[in-house]
Amino acid sequence: MGRNAWFETVAEAQRRAKKYLPRTVYDALVAGSERGRTLEDNLDAFTEVGFAPRVVGHQAQRDLSTTVLGVETALPVVISPTGVQAVHPDGEVAVARAAANRDVIMGLSSFASKPVEEVAAANPKTFYQMYWTGTREAMSQRMERARAAGAKALIATLDWSFSHGRDWGSPEIPDRIDLKTAVKFAPKVLPHPRWLWTFAKSGRIPDLTTPNLRSPGGEAPTFFGAYGEWMQTPPPTWDDVKWMREEWGGPFLLKGVTRVDDAKRAVDIGVSAISVSNHGGNNLDTTPATIRVLPSVAEAVGDQIEVLLDGGVRRGSDVAKALALGARAVLIGRAYLWGLGAGGQGGVENVLDILRGGLDSAVLGLGHSSVHELSPDDLVIPGGFTRTLGATRTADPLST
Repeated sequence: MGRNAWFETVAEAQRRAKKYLPRTVYDALVAGSERGRTLEDNLDAFTEVGFAPRVVGHQAQRDLSTTVLGVETALPVVISPTGVQAVHPDGEVAVARAAANRDVIMGLSSFASKPVEEVAAANPKTFYQMYWTGTREAMSQRMERARAAGAKALIATLDWSFSHGRDWGSPEIPDRIDLKTAVKFAPKVLPHPRWLWTFAKSGRIPDLTTPNLRSPGGEAPTFFGAYGEWMQTPPPTWDDVKWMREEWGGPFLLKGVTRVDDAKRAVDIGVSAISVSNHGGNNLDTTPATIRVLPSVAEAVGDQIEVLLDGGVRRGSDVAKALALGARAVLIGRAYLWGLGAGGQGGVENVLDILRGGLDSAVLGLGHSSVHELSPDDLVIPGGFTRTLGATRTADPLST
C-alpha cells in the first residue's frame, strides 16, 4: 500500500483496495447489477451539478454537525449498513470504531459478520438494519436483540428484488471457508500475502456467517443460507411495514424509496425517515441516480419526515449537493468499504476525514456557516437533470 498509509481521495482508497484485496473480495465490493447503468449514473449525476460560489463573505467558523433521527452526529454522513464485511478481520467492529472516533452514526446490517452487541459497544450511535426475512416471530426476536444491545434506530431495507447477472461477471463467493474452499481459492489469494498476513495475525479466518440472524440456541447461518431465507419470504405489504415500525417502537427509517407516491405512503404509516436509495445500483438496473430523484421526494415529504440520500457519494462536495437538494444527511457504502479494505479502521477514518474536508470546503466557498444553510441557490442544475417518479399516487396492489 506504499509507505504513506494516508490517501487523499476515495478514488485512491479504491485503487489501494483493488491492489491489496484478492480479486474475488474486491469484486464483491464493486457489485452492481446487469449492465451497471444505475451504478454509473449514481456517480455521473453528481458531476452534472455545479456550484455557485461566493467570492466575499466567507465564514471563518463552519458547523458541519446535525442530527439524524434525534441522534447527534458531527457530520451529515451515516455509515450505510452493508453485509459481511469480512474484507478485514475486525470487519464491522473496525468500521464502528472509526465512526465513533469521528462521531458519526454507524449503520449495521443484519447480514453483518459481527454481532450487534459488539458493534453497539464499539459505537453507541448504532442503527440496526433489517430485511423482511423469516417469520414475524423471528423478526420480533431480532428487533428485541438489537434494542437490548442499544441500537438507536431501525433501518428497514425493502428495495432489493434479487436482480441477477452482471455483464462483467458476478464475484465468486464461497458459502463458508473450509479446507476444500481454501485449496480452491489459494491461487487467487496467495498473490495477496499482506491481506493473508492481516488475518493470520488476528488468528481468525474470514467469517462468512451472519450472527445477527442466529435463532435462540441455534447456529449463525451462512450468508447464502440467510440469503435463501430472504428470497423465500413472501414480500411485505405496506401493512407489514407498518407492523415492523410498530413492533420496533422507536425511530424508524425506510430505505429504498425513489418514488413520490411511495414516500407519501411511508409518511402515512408513520415512518420517521426515508432514504432515497437504489441499493447502490444493485437492484433494478436503469433506475435513475438517487440525486436525480431526491428533489421531488424531498419536496413532497421533507417537511414531514427526515429525508436521507444513499448512492454515489464519493466526495464531500457530493454531500453538500445532496444537502442543498433536500437531504438531511447521506449514507455511504462503497466509500468506507474501500477504506476498510485499504487500511482497516484507519482507512475508514481516512475516508470520513476526506468527506469532512470536502464538505467544509464547499460550505466555505458557498459563503455559509452551517450545513443547514445549503439550498438549491448554491447549485447550478442543468435542465432535464431531475427525475420525478410516481408523482400521481396510485393504489398499492400489495396492500392488504
